[in-house]
Amino acid sequence: MSDNRLEIRDLHARVVEGESILRGVDLVVPRGEVHALMGPNGSGKSTLAKVIAGDPTYEVTNGDILVDGESVLEMEADERARAGLYLAFQYPVEVPGVSIANFLRLALNARREEGDEVGVMEFYAKLQRAVKALDWDESIIERNLHEGFSGGEKKRSEILQLLVLQPRYAILDETDSGLDVDALKTVSQGVNAARGADFGALVITHYQRLLNYIVPDKVHVMSAGVVIETGPKELAMELDEKGYDWIRERTGGVTAPAVGG
Repeated sequence: MSDNRLEIRDLHARVVEGESILRGVDLVVPRGEVHALMGPNGSGKSTLAKVIAGDPTYEVTNGDILVDGESVLEMEADERARAGLYLAFQYPVEVPGVSIANFLRLALNARREEGDEVGVMEFYAKLQRAVKALDWDESIIERNLHEGFSGGEKKRSEILQLLVLQPRYAILDETDSGLDVDALKTVSQGVNAARGADFGALVITHYQRLLNYIVPDKVHVMSAGVVIETGPKELAMELDEKGYDWIRERTGGVTAPAVGG
């Protein structure tokens, strides 16, 4: 059962030499499923995403992160990416001087064995399919990565990367942040296009509205650095109606504020 899933075991983490943020997170995302992670500000959701991806500003003090049964704790961020992890950032950064097309070809080849680089025609066919799935004009691929992009364009670009790179597991950190309804539908369309038996995703969000378009197989709720409840997709609708205090009271979950996103 340990194969074909992303597993977080009793994960404790903190900012390097700082205060503890994650206080024993247990979470499993099998391939073939899309899970949602919800929680109020400061519950540790974004910190969990960064720790899974290998952000060096955080240190793990206990627990483990396993990709298809293999621990990735000792891996650098680029090694975790090659192992099949992908993080879509809450605030994507601009990369002047590097076009989307060049960036994605380099990133795709970095995940492959030496001497097995993707061919030019194969790469552009894959890229064109991804652009089409996001209802984007092909001219976008010649623009520099995120340079001068609106918030919605940056989020769409992150999903474009997801479709081209085809990771085993994606962590989507507040992909809906700052999006209007049309952009939200487009980004959701791209995530849904990635769904399949060989792909698992953890979609981090504050709001149930995203889950109207990306319907999750399961919903997890974080509070103060731990997961306090896991349930079906209907749990998100209950949270939207009743709020996080309701779930904490119902589960007896911790209520002390966590530090971090």
